[in-house]
Amino acid sequence: MKALVIDDSRTMRRIVAGVVRDLGFEIVEAADGAEALARMEDSGPVALCCVDWNMPVMNGLEFVQAVRARREWRETTLMMVTTESEHGQIVKALAAGAHEYVIKPFSPDAIRDKLEWLGLLPQEVS
Repeated sequence: MKALVIDDSRTMRRIVAGVVRDLGFEIVEAADGAEALARMEDSGPVALCCVDWNMPVMNGLEFVQAVRARREWRETTLMMVTTESEHGQIVKALAAGAHEYVIKPFSPDAIRDKLEWLGLLPQEVS
């Protein structure tokens, strides 16, 4: 499965990409929402997008809205990974079509647990 990591911070892209890669995803990266849309056009089906909120050109909320407006991308799982922790922002992102919301800083387990809950990873046997 392919995952698109979208963040204007190269360091944060590498951190998120490393966590998601370790969970078995092939990684594509973008520095803002507009670049991410172009990557989705070019790279074929993307199962997961990990999206920062505050980015230049096109922010994360605008990206979520743009993806949800396209029929061919409606099945793509969108997970916000951001410092935006205000309740109203979380509500906006989820209402726009994000499936999950992770607040930075995060642990790798937080990402894994969210993806497992979303059905993108096999559930661990207890």
